[in-house]
Amino acid sequence: MKVGALIRFAPEHPGSSGSQSKRALFLVCLAILYGLWAIAGAAGVGAQNNYAIWGELRIRGGADAPSGATIILYKSGGSEVGRQSISSGGRYRFTNLSAGEYDVTAEVEEKEIARMRVPILERSLSPFYGFRQDFDFEWKSKSAGANPKVISANDSYTRSAANQSLFNKAEHAVSNKKYDEAIGLLQLILDNDKADFQVWSLLGTVYLVEEKFDDAEKAYTSALAVRPSYTLALLNLAKLRLSKKKFEEAIEPLTRVAEQEPPSGEANLLLGECYLQLKKGSKAVVYLNEAARLGKPEAHLRLAWLYDAAGMKDKAAVEYQEFLKKKPDYPDRKRLEQYINANRKV
Repeated sequence: MKVGALIRFAPEHPGSSGSQSKRALFLVCLAILYGLWAIAGAAGVGAQNNYAIWGELRIRGGADAPSGATIILYKSGGSEVGRQSISSGGRYRFTNLSAGEYDVTAEVEEKEIARMRVPILERSLSPFYGFRQDFDFEWKSKSAGANPKVISANDSYTRSAANQSLFNKAEHAVSNKKYDEAIGLLQLILDNDKADFQVWSLLGTVYLVEEKFDDAEKAYTSALAVRPSYTLALLNLAKLRLSKKKFEEAIEPLTRVAEQEPPSGEANLLLGECYLQLKKGSKAVVYLNEAARLGKPEAHLRLAWLYDAAGMKDKAAVEYQEFLKKKPDYPDRKRLEQYINANRKV
């Protein structure tokens, strides 16, 4: 099985060049604040208790693949917020949420098969349509001897009762925009237990909200010193470096995510973007093609931009066609269709 988390880039327009990369990078900067979830629509300032987490479920596979799953939302720390049973191809939505950190899980036959962390920080810009987290599974047949397993889950960590109490208070402080208080509480936890990589990662995200970028980078690095494979910290560190235009330095953590199992469409997409910014088009093509294969339609836009800039307009037209197949409701569809009609091979 595989699970994807969607990150959207700024809309691409055929024929443009530098502005495309700048807009894409701008959205990468915003995405840092949101961890593994994506900007799903126009941005506006969110109000407390008025957030939503939503997404789509897709399960592909043989005849024994389940027809659906139960999506459960937990407040970080374990308390259940709600659950919804949906069919493959359906959509879940949890509304009226306050700021804080949440885990979204997918269960099949009462077994958890995926868990994704969705942090909502009130000072950050909130997408009008909410924070999106899709689940995309490829089900392996039981007859082939494969058992369902968690493939993209946050590493669990068991902390002491005292530290858990501090963690809960830190979350409450974040929910009330008391970021300095939250930082102090998180640092108290780390004074007691420097191995709590989840706290290091959350501390990094709070530093980001406070625009303390150097401190954020140190916190993410500390999380990875304890748990080198921690996907959330790897991605957030890479996005932070991308926002600071440290493209070479972003490649290393992204490559580590891309080499993990299951393959990450998000990491491949961002790697492609890094190599585009470094003007290494041949490497960018490899990662963008892989991102497209893993269900990232935005990769087709970036490939189209690359081919258009190289004068290969027929190839760019093909990529725009593939993008519109996957995103038929794209707002600028008409302009892309005009480009396709003008440049595709007859």
